[in-house]
Amino acid sequence: MNLKIAYITLGCKLNYAETSTYERELAKSGFEAVPWSKGADVFIVNTCTVTEHSDKKSRNIIRKLHRQNPHAKIYVTGCSAQLRRADYEAIEGVVRVFGATEKSMVVPYIIQNTSGIDCCGHDLSTFFPAYSSGERTRSFLKVQDGCDYKCHYCTVPYARGESRNIPIADIIPQAEAIAAEGIKEIVLTGVNTGDFGKSTGETFLELIKQLNEVEGIERYRISSIEPNLLTEEMIDWIVTGTKFLPHYHIPLQSGCDTILKEMGRRYDTAAFAHKIQYIREKSETEGGPKVFFGIDVIVGFPGETDELFMETYDFLKNVVKPAFIHIFPYSRREGTPAAERKDQVQDSIKTHRVQKLEELSAALNQEFLDANKGVTEKVLFESTDKNGMMEGYTGNYIRVSRPYDPELIGKIVDIVI
Repeated sequence: MNLKIAYITLGCKLNYAETSTYERELAKSGFEAVPWSKGADVFIVNTCTVTEHSDKKSRNIIRKLHRQNPHAKIYVTGCSAQLRRADYEAIEGVVRVFGATEKSMVVPYIIQNTSGIDCCGHDLSTFFPAYSSGERTRSFLKVQDGCDYKCHYCTVPYARGESRNIPIADIIPQAEAIAAEGIKEIVLTGVNTGDFGKSTGETFLELIKQLNEVEGIERYRISSIEPNLLTEEMIDWIVTGTKFLPHYHIPLQSGCDTILKEMGRRYDTAAFAHKIQYIREKSETEGGPKVFFGIDVIVGFPGETDELFMETYDFLKNVVKPAFIHIFPYSRREGTPAAERKDQVQDSIKTHRVQKLEELSAALNQEFLDANKGVTEKVLFESTDKNGMMEGYTGNYIRVSRPYDPELIGKIVDIVI
């Protein structure tokens, strides 16, 4: 076939894992992957809809691709494609749009379309298995899709469908395939990862216990997990010397109980603070590494006054003290309860609050780094040569640099931070 194909992925690691799966399968049929800037016969654009900016960026990239490659076929998939199919179908150069309902049809359709044969779609109840490859050190493994929570600001449940998964027995072979590629670390991904088991009657704890036994994989991270789904039983097991690292990405969204309730979240600040404290008490020892907490926060949710914002600021600064804050200005998403509210926050106020939290995040990150100085940690080094240097991450997600040495690629070595 010898067709050149380029892949553009926007949004989360789950999208990245799915795109990588498209690439792996299409390579088997003779499609040659090339950088999108080099031109291609075919493009796959995996879109994101988490914010209004994400939607616009997805559309703008597609238009740019068509201007630069007017004869190329462009296929569009992902969450934004699911919710705004007509918008993408109207863009010149787009051959077909695949929503979340049709992910399993992307590869067969593109292969068959080169022969002029059409395909039909699937529905949201299907689960598209996926994992990323191409990196020599780390792979993102999709274990769950969809979400039943329907928080008042979020369109992702409408784009991804209900919470669902495939059985553990079908996930383990994927982890074994990743190990067979020589990859040492797996990051578990999903829309609501900790909700694993809804469609199979299993639990997330059962999943991670079985993944822990996969030979060849030495480290696991959980990309994101809701605080109410990260149980004490799970934490107690993780700290017993498992392959799961002291690195937690936990959505907080607001450090103010008033706003949490109006967002439709399933916990309050007291429960969140207890969970963070419990993890630290169980995981950290004198002179040992500190736990990395990455915390998601939304600023400027409707009704968030300066006083309510400062409750979030103070909660992060004085109670949670994360290593990093992922900050998102609230984005009004059509069809959500929050979008209908009349007490929207001005963009200029959101921008100021984002900046204030960015400054706090930088200060807290430095405190975290200082607290880990002198600690011996295991670092998994990556393959990229950056001006004669190479980088890797400790178990608790501290980036370490050293002179480039190809012998260290994919190796886990002890380093004093």
